[in-house]
Amino acid sequence: MIAFGPIPSRRLGLSLGINNIPTRKICSYSCVYCQVGITKKYSVTREPFYEPSLIAKEVEKHLAKLNQIPDYLTFVANGEPTLDIKLGKSILALKKINIPIAVITNASLLSDRQVRADLLNADWVSVKIDSADEAAWKSINRPHIRVNFRLYVEGLLKFSEEYKGKLVSETMLVSGINDMPEVLSHTAELASQINPQIAYISIPTRPPAVSSVTPPNEMAINEAYQIFTEKGLNTELILGFEGTNTGFTGNAKEDILNICAVHPIREDTMNELLAKDNADYEVVESLIREDKVQQLLYKSMKFYLRKHQI
Repeated sequence: MIAFGPIPSRRLGLSLGINNIPTRKICSYSCVYCQVGITKKYSVTREPFYEPSLIAKEVEKHLAKLNQIPDYLTFVANGEPTLDIKLGKSILALKKINIPIAVITNASLLSDRQVRADLLNADWVSVKIDSADEAAWKSINRPHIRVNFRLYVEGLLKFSEEYKGKLVSETMLVSGINDMPEVLSHTAELASQINPQIAYISIPTRPPAVSSVTPPNEMAINEAYQIFTEKGLNTELILGFEGTNTGFTGNAKEDILNICAVHPIREDTMNELLAKDNADYEVVESLIREDKVQQLLYKSMKFYLRKHQI
């Protein structure tokens, strides 16, 4: 599975996902709130996965099945997309499709000159800035032992100087970890230094990797927004559900497995997807019986997430 969706995105409109990290989750972080679950393989070593020509072929094949054109082709993977050493070549291979290309990165590898160069041809890049306080950063992102906080910050600043596309930042707030005013003030200061077009503040809305993770209350969220705007940041909150308007191909099993591999499907979204694919809930039940999909409960709402082999 390489291409999936498109799915409604809180930042990108209608986004066709590209999963350039195969099978298990490979990442330099194991964030407590991650919707894909805990990291199966910690890594900071870039390696080849799919050939760029295969990624372009699979994206074109997937687009041909759709009845709508997505707003973006988005690298959002089973882990950190910049661990793919051929990411830059894949971005260039997709340019001929003439749909803007987005990359969502945790920014942990931006101290690497080649990683920064690979991202320069993307039209839109989101960098993670969950905290500018090292202790909070370690607590919420749980980085690989070789990810150095100082180099992470330096990489962010260097990339922001070099990149000419649309740069945005995202800060995920978790209650009791990075939502305190003094921590938020430092985070906002770092975000202001990279001068993003938009600084997004989000909260966990899907089942997190660590079950004890909870979003801040409304007062803390409002305070975060005020702190960010006071730093001169164009700040947007992304607190709600994206909507149920997912892309579909007519193959319900394929659509479900492709989407929920990296994007948990909420119950109402699942129902609409099944209707579009002219399928019934038995398809979901069969995937659960086959141990390919698991059903999770979060805030009284059912979510469906693909199970990966370790």
